Amino acid sequence: MTGEAPSEITLLRTRSLTSVVRQEIERLILTGAIEAGSRLNEQALALRLGVSRGPVREAIRGLERQGLVVTVVNQGSYVRKVSIEEALELYDLRALLTARACEVIAAAPPPGAEDRLAALVAEMERAADADDAPRYYALNLEFHEAVMELGSGPRAQRIYADLGNELHLFRRRALVQPEKMRESNAEHATLLAAIRARDPAAAHAAGEAHIRGGKRRFAASSPGASSTKPRQTARGGHDDQEPPTQHDPPEPARRRRR
Repeated sequence: MTGEAPSEITLLRTRSLTSVVRQEIERLILTGAIEAGSRLNEQALALRLGVSRGPVREAIRGLERQGLVVTVVNQGSYVRKVSIEEALELYDLRALLTARACEVIAAAPPPGAEDRLAALVAEMERAADADDAPRYYALNLEFHEAVMELGSGPRAQRIYADLGNELHLFRRRALVQPEKMRESNAEHATLLAAIRARDPAAAHAAGEAHIRGGKRRFAASSPGASSTKPRQTARGGHDDQEPPTQHDPPEPARRRRR
């Protein structure tokens, strides 16, 4: 009947479809299929995904809240580009959250926590030995998600996930070379050892050191990044290098909607 409110089933179907569309667009962005700075064409995405424009529009709004997309009034939505300064701040925030989660786990490891993390470290070692960067990167994400799940609450996990999403486009290229993967995984092993030793202070330090190591690998993966001025870390230290500069986004994408 005209004028009737949508039924619960209709709303559920719409929300579920929007969620699926958002996840697929997110995947396209994080894998680089849609590049940073690119404009998101609702009609083209709707055709590509076989849906109407409504769920695509809602999905893009969700991705904007998540930090992956920036929308400019009267110009459209773009895949966000992160500046050096923003990336540094994101890394520092990740260091705080990771260090705290590691400390909590070491103080009272949940049942099965050590075995779960150890299995991921072993899998990452095999991926590095096989020079399988995509596999290593996926396992690395799973490892950090496990750390946050085991050592923090839902809100911290959501914040960490959003921070990680904004850095995916940078972090992937820092773990391409086998030696970088092995270096990264050695840090994972140090973190795991501190948890097994039930040493919260050492686990905190290892978690923070791992994120700082990620920043250094990140910087080394881009020419010219080492010329930037070192910046203070979350606990007062300094990194040897800063993350790389991305190319400037399109002019409209630099003016964020207020």
